Amino acid sequence: MTSSRHSAPDPLARLAELPGVSDAADRARAALEEAHRHKANRRGWQTSATEASLRAARNSAALDGASTELPEDGDISDPLLAGALRVSAMLDGDALTNTLGTWERAPLQVIARLHTVAAAGIVDDPDELGRPRTVPGISERLDALAELATGGTSAAAPLLAAVVHGELLTLRPFGTADGIVARAASRLTCTATGLDPHNLGVPETYWLKRRNAYLQAAEGYAAGTAEGVAGWIITCCAALETGGHEAVKIADAHSG
Repeated sequence: MTSSRHSAPDPLARLAELPGVSDAADRARAALEEAHRHKANRRGWQTSATEASLRAARNSAALDGASTELPEDGDISDPLLAGALRVSAMLDGDALTNTLGTWERAPLQVIARLHTVAAAGIVDDPDELGRPRTVPGISERLDALAELATGGTSAAAPLLAAVVHGELLTLRPFGTADGIVARAASRLTCTATGLDPHNLGVPETYWLKRRNAYLQAAEGYAAGTAEGVAGWIITCCAALETGGHEAVKIADAHSG
């Protein structure tokens, strides 16, 4: 007997049919594949991944208004930057393997942990760390997101990453550090789906340079119109494509 999960309609099935989405997803995938084929990443991808994770953290924090300066003494006073760097540590090396293992079976646990790590030092009440706001609809949307992340859709990986990102960014489930959490969850989705298996891309570079367009695209996604959702997905795919090119530059620097 076919399970109800597999017989139910795919909630993301129509996204690839939106104008421009499929082509944008193909370009994103091609750029990330090129980065993984780079000679420096065939065996030494760990070095590239660590550099990518650091750049991603600084850019992600900057998107939310934080400083990107890393003091020589290591004493980071900006709590957003400190949180983003702690999140990046969860997405690098052996820690990434552990994070992915949990993500693939219990993504909401990982999302809660990402917030706990990102928002420490920002929220006044430690009990709020990792705990979604008690606002109608948030719990249901998070449950639906978890269903998608654990096999509830056959949508292409760039589309799923865009939806995970868009849901967490616009839903604002925690009310603090949601952007950092959303971008990290998108990176995890790219890794878990095999789109960016070694976490080499730096899409945050694209978003930071186009911050206003990024926020406008998120508003379009939140509006839920076909045009708005398509615009958001295409923007995310363009960021993944640019992130793949950035990964090639990082690899070039390490192989020079």
